[in-house]
Amino acid sequence: MGRVVITHSTYIEGLIPLLKRLAQLGGIDTVTPAVISRVRGRSTSLRLRISTPIIGGYKLVARRGTSAQEVFVVTDRQREELQALLDQLLEAR
Repeated sequence: MGRVVITHSTYIEGLIPLLKRLAQLGGIDTVTPAVISRVRGRSTSLRLRISTPIIGGYKLVARRGTSAQEVFVVTDRQREELQALLDQLLEAR
């Protein structure tokens, strides 16, 4: 079971419970939410997608409304497998 690193005071609404469920899945070591910023587009619901590979895992981008937040995931899972897990977690909400 992995862990979620809580380092900021603000997060996109609904993100932390989703990341805690992600961390409970096998093959996920650490999940760290990072920088939150404003974006031009508008997403009506919470979305998570893989952005770029990092050493030992991937950077994700979480979007909701006009906010976007980076999330770093340390995992040994493959990109397609991780995206499928993220899609399943979002559907189960």
